[in-house]
Amino acid sequence: MKISLICVGKLKEKYLTMGINEYKKRLGRYCRLEITELTDERTPDTASPAMEEAIKRKEGERILKLLKEDSYCIALAIEGTNLSSVELAEKLDKLFVSGQSHISFIIGGSLGLSDEVLSRADYKLSFSKMTFPHQLMRLILMEQVYRSYRIIKNEPYHK
Repeated sequence: MKISLICVGKLKEKYLTMGINEYKKRLGRYCRLEITELTDERTPDTASPAMEEAIKRKEGERILKLLKEDSYCIALAIEGTNLSSVELAEKLDKLFVSGQSHISFIIGGSLGLSDEVLSRADYKLSFSKMTFPHQLMRLILMEQVYRSYRIIKNEPYHK
């Protein structure tokens, strides 16, 4: 099983890097994990809605170039479906059982994902109606993927 995280923006905080590295190590037991960081576009404070859309499109083009055709794409989006940890584990397990061997999670930049990326997504997942910094979201996502594997394997994990 291969899990890809395609993320707009670089990690800047040491504590996030440490957390990500810990979950990379833990996930190594269950899957091949690949994390790709894409450069985020600078967004001026005075950006117009049209400029923001253009920025999302540029970031989206970079994302779409990296997506493999055979990969099941899960985009993180506020308007996506909210799942519990158990429901996410069940979703991933069904994908594994159906023969899906590559899952790509997409985390957009500060403006979110372009319409083109959202259209390409096989599933839209929301962690909350709240907005999280995309760097922190990466850590939260990795913890939930790790938790999913533990649930699927019936291994203990704190609740």
